[in-house]
Amino acid sequence: MRRTCLTVVMWLMLCGTAHPQPAHSHATKATGAEVPATLVRGLGSHRHPVSTSSPEAQKFFDQGLRYVYAFNHDEAVRSFRRAAQLDPQMAMAHWGIALAFGPNINLEAEADREKAAYQAVQQARALAAKGPENERLYIEALARRHSAAADSDPARRALDYRDAMGELVKRYPDDLDAATLFAEAGMNLRPWQLWTADGKPAEGTLEIVALLESVLRRDPGHIGAIHYYIHAVEASPNPERALAYAPRLGVLAPAAGHLVHMPSHIYQRAGDYAAAARSNQEAARADEAYIRSRGVKGLYPVMYYSHNLHFLAVAHSMAGRRADALSAAKRLEAHVAPHFKEMPMVEGFMPTSTLLLVRFGKWSEILKLPSPDPAMRTVYALWRFARGSAFAAQREVARAEREHAAFLEAGKRLPEDDGARTMLTVAERVLRARIAAVKGETEAAIELLRQGVELEDTLPYGEP
Repeated sequence: MRRTCLTVVMWLMLCGTAHPQPAHSHATKATGAEVPATLVRGLGSHRHPVSTSSPEAQKFFDQGLRYVYAFNHDEAVRSFRRAAQLDPQMAMAHWGIALAFGPNINLEAEADREKAAYQAVQQARALAAKGPENERLYIEALARRHSAAADSDPARRALDYRDAMGELVKRYPDDLDAATLFAEAGMNLRPWQLWTADGKPAEGTLEIVALLESVLRRDPGHIGAIHYYIHAVEASPNPERALAYAPRLGVLAPAAGHLVHMPSHIYQRAGDYAAAARSNQEAARADEAYIRSRGVKGLYPVMYYSHNLHFLAVAHSMAGRRADALSAAKRLEAHVAPHFKEMPMVEGFMPTSTLLLVRFGKWSEILKLPSPDPAMRTVYALWRFARGSAFAAQREVARAEREHAAFLEAGKRLPEDDGARTMLTVAERVLRARIAAVKGETEAAIELLRQGVELEDTLPYGEP
């Protein structure tokens, strides 16, 4: 993959947006009880009938599953809990709670979420003892993923769950939710690593893609299968294959902001930046309405809504729409700034407007930017990068070199295992190449840029 200078910071979002790490924030802890569940319009009509004496409980169960497919897991927990309240004998409501508390491609299970999932699936097992076979198989499969033992192996349990879901699919081949969740279980074994950097499928990837395609042939409107299919092919050499289904999500579930956003993963890869921007404008509006109406806090409003704004900024920038890109970036930074102390992973969003100014060559504006808080180490380093680029563009070599030195010092403050270090190394090559070019050292500049390209080509897929 080739990236522009702006994408140095956009890959940093991989650490905070596409793959938020739960250890950094209380926002990922087991939640779901503080806001009561209500039935919501605009989430689609997907249903999965379960054993219950309460039609209302069935509605909340269906809504919980829709929220799982929309990656709003805390809201899913609320709906499943409400289903359990309405029908205390509904085993599958507790299965849903465990499913929603479990890991996904964007979030590893933290200890308290794992505990909550384990307790829920054990309750489901107790209630399902005399229930239908298919429900027992769903529950027993999920029970393999969750353990109360501190020394159990999460990777082994995830594999056991995947295999158990495969057996469920063999037993009930017409159960499209079983097939969809089987595919997701496979994706969770190697999150965001289904394809190599040179476009080769990882082990199991082609089977996941084929399984999701088989679901979509039978139900082209399955919101979970469409969502996972986008993720399954977006890093492939042919992401446009998802265009047959991706545009449907915004129509099927217009109130689920993340689903409205998801087609943009394909539009962006296909070069349709206008469509990517539209998807994220609509997704942002949907999430704003959701946040206002529900008054919720936590991972979804901070990270998933922000992901819409970040994607919007990048889509506009790729289309050359500077003013629109900067407007989205400012909205993004204003939204996440108050959450930095409690959720350090939002730092990845904070340099977006600075890097956009670099992309559009607004050197005078860059030099007017105030220093960011040095506690935001990556943001501070990239501010130095931007200033160095500006001085190089203005042919002020000495000042550019001082900024380069300050940039290097700032980079040393990052932990050795911080993923941003590689990105900053790419930025360093770019800055040093710009300085060399101004000094007339053309061959050196070309070599530095070649090194930057080689480093970029080692990076895993990340969006936007």
